[in-house]
Amino acid sequence: MYAQDRSQARSMVISRQGIVATSQTLASQAGAQVLARGGSAVDAAIAANAVMGVVEPMSNGMGGDLFAIVWDAKTGTLTGINASGWAPKGLSIGHLREKGVNRMPQAGIDSVTVPGCVDGWEKLHRRFGRLPWADLFRPAVWFASNGFPVTELIHEGWAGSVKKLGEDEAGASVYLPNGREPATGELFRNPQLAGALQMVAREGAAAFYRGAIAKALLARSDKAGGTMKPEDVSEFSAEWVTPICITYRGWNVYELPPNGQGIATLEMLNVMEWFAIPLLPPMSAAAFHIKMEAQKLAYQDLRRFVADPRFANVPVQGLLSKEYATGRALLIDAGRAQCDAKPGDPPNITGDTIYLSVVDRDGNIVSLIQSLYNGFGSGVFVDGMGFHLQNRGGLFELDPSHPNALAPRKRPFHTIIPGFMEKGPVHIGFGIMGGLNQAQAHAQFVSNVVDHGMNIQAALEAPRFTKMNFTGCDVVVEARVTAAVREELKAKGHKLRVVGDYSGAVGGGQVAMHDSVSGVNYGASSPRKDGAAVPEAAPYF
Repeated sequence: MYAQDRSQARSMVISRQGIVATSQTLASQAGAQVLARGGSAVDAAIAANAVMGVVEPMSNGMGGDLFAIVWDAKTGTLTGINASGWAPKGLSIGHLREKGVNRMPQAGIDSVTVPGCVDGWEKLHRRFGRLPWADLFRPAVWFASNGFPVTELIHEGWAGSVKKLGEDEAGASVYLPNGREPATGELFRNPQLAGALQMVAREGAAAFYRGAIAKALLARSDKAGGTMKPEDVSEFSAEWVTPICITYRGWNVYELPPNGQGIATLEMLNVMEWFAIPLLPPMSAAAFHIKMEAQKLAYQDLRRFVADPRFANVPVQGLLSKEYATGRALLIDAGRAQCDAKPGDPPNITGDTIYLSVVDRDGNIVSLIQSLYNGFGSGVFVDGMGFHLQNRGGLFELDPSHPNALAPRKRPFHTIIPGFMEKGPVHIGFGIMGGLNQAQAHAQFVSNVVDHGMNIQAALEAPRFTKMNFTGCDVVVEARVTAAVREELKAKGHKLRVVGDYSGAVGGGQVAMHDSVSGVNYGASSPRKDGAAVPEAAPYF
């Protein structure tokens, strides 16, 4: 077969050694070198993530949150961590009402929740790390100190945040050198961030939550009129969680439980399972229609029910039940798009972002996602430390009757989700970025692998749709969805907005796969991002 005869643009990376896939090649390389030094998959993931905070600063960094799924090849067990931060004790609906705020702020200090990333790193390393903690930050410190050439798509993301950056003089002095964003290929340095990373390398998470970084963070909050207090930061702790799971046509598919949106992926798949999608052409209007309609139903439930389970009764098992999916599937009309989907009544059964995936030579897999939410998060820069704080609090509701209503020490509804799937000897860590795009993109990826028999690179690259709101029949599709298929979808009532062939609007992603029979590892990286899947070098020297 000639390369031009296939649908995918890239080949999978295939190796007996470990593989690191991220959205920036320098980060992938750093993680691969950590593997070559004897590091675990978790060591490599932390090192790569720390570099990502330097080289793609609008999307992630120490000022954000983190979620991860870790698969232990030796024991066959899955472990999840939820390192999403809570609202300060002083941040409440009443506090905002007193300030005349009637809509949850999407930027500024009142959109800031306590960053969970660094505590998540430390807990992961204590449980799964092999190399010394300090070694993991050497690549990130090096790039922050010595600089790196800014890559193409990261430059575009930077340029889109110039106005926000310009509203904070201290942040602008770092991230808008010469009064503008760095050009593609221009060297960018961040010695402030290098210093903060060195503190974390020396002192661990204590530097961030109780040490000099915490003091700088709290001083910045006070300066901006925020409510964050020392105990809000020092008392935060990431939480170990058990992934939730469904079966989809013989595959086990895992996501993390709420407060994240991964449950919507699983509900989508449960609904999709009731239709003969494997018999349909992969990019046909009929296949797209079923998936689009399943997305609307699952996202109505996502909007209605998902919140911090420590504060709200989230009907997780009800939403995941096959019986509930049957009722939801019966609402889908094969010939017509539904523009006013409603949430269901599940039984109460008890029982901008970066994503990276790593597989090490032993087959252990880390599926990790980390984010500031919007570009450069809240726009609030931590003076002297070189990074911005996230605006995850913007996802709270100000309706006190809603499960996701703002409350002190509550975690907001979260969009970032790592995924994992397995069948027999095949184990796959995967993730796709992009706000509300993520759960629906996960379901499409799983369907491409399971229903349409694609390899992980083809499944990641295949044309996708996304719907970034909860109402109406509007949907975004990539231009590689053929004109004939688009016309069929329009005839069913879908209102399409067509974006580029490989559009960031539908999210870039990364995948790592291990075959436990052959011992071979596979990696995939989306062409919608600047990155690559980079293999660990074999010990040939």
